[in-house]
Amino acid sequence: MIEPAPAVEPAPVAEPVAASVAVAPATTTDPTVAPEPTTDPTVAPEPTAETDAAEPQELVAPVVAPEPDRDTTTAVLAPAPAVAAVIDDAPGEASVALAPAPAPATAGDALVLRGVTKRFGSTPAVDGIDLTIPAGTFYGLVGPNGAGKTTTLSMIAGLLEPDRGTIHVGGVDAAAKPLAAKKLMGVLPDRLRTFDRLTGRQLLYYYGVLRGLPPAVVESRTVDLARAFDLEDALGRSVSDYSAGMLKKVMLAGALIHSPRLLVLDEPFEAVDPVSSAIILDILSTYVAHGGTVILSSHGMELVERVCTRVAVIVAGQVLAEGTVDEVRGELTLEQRFVELAGGLSDVEGLEWLHTFSD
Repeated sequence: MIEPAPAVEPAPVAEPVAASVAVAPATTTDPTVAPEPTTDPTVAPEPTAETDAAEPQELVAPVVAPEPDRDTTTAVLAPAPAVAAVIDDAPGEASVALAPAPAPATAGDALVLRGVTKRFGSTPAVDGIDLTIPAGTFYGLVGPNGAGKTTTLSMIAGLLEPDRGTIHVGGVDAAAKPLAAKKLMGVLPDRLRTFDRLTGRQLLYYYGVLRGLPPAVVESRTVDLARAFDLEDALGRSVSDYSAGMLKKVMLAGALIHSPRLLVLDEPFEAVDPVSSAIILDILSTYVAHGGTVILSSHGMELVERVCTRVAVIVAGQVLAEGTVDEVRGELTLEQRFVELAGGLSDVEGLEWLHTFSD
């Protein structure tokens, strides 16, 4: 009988030598067990003087939070007027209340104002206005004289600088990039200033070239605008010979010549006869129907009620009501609602002497 060989004891395994920095081996993770969150993932663990060789520590790369994008021009701009589609208002909007909360800004907004404030000395002309105007909107800005409408439109157009607040035109910060914002706008200011010695044709040529259009394009568009505004017979005459209505039309044609995304119009129908008003209204309605945006101030409540998509009532530099025309007027007419918000009728007490006529 052969005796079995004695068992051979395994040779002892040498212990690993600790390195200066130990690297953790790849480990498998049990998908059923959620990993424990670290105290602060943005801070890397501080190295210790001694390293445990038996239980090496895992090196954790610090997580660096990405810096926010400072370039606001990457926002999606509102569609140009060439797009033949109307952008409808968002459904389900809340009813209008006094001092309404501003609607959240979206990439499709043509104009966004947040906390815009302007003072002249100790007098607040505009006091923290918030407005959100979607693209493809015919927007009315109404209020009594001295309410801050012209000051608001002047700040939007870049003619005045707000003391506080932000203005974004098509996603462009008007304070950080004023030239880029102004390229998107056409402006009809209050108290028209023009070059009286130029003819209507020369004035439109100046507007077009100033906007960077090639001379041939300016001439072609001048012909189209003159026909649309019924100015063909007046283009060869000096602007100083124009009536108030004709001057308003040629200035509006100049605001449109570069095909802007947004029109900022201060009292576009003031001193304009009914025929010219109908022509201007038809052009603006077609412009909005093809994706353009109009914000205008007006004292004509009936006109605003008839043509505007949305309206804001400004009194003493503050927005007291904002929304669709139906939301703002409620059960009243827009004029009645306007008078109600503006403080009602004036007190005529003390004018009894006016009832007795002098000889």
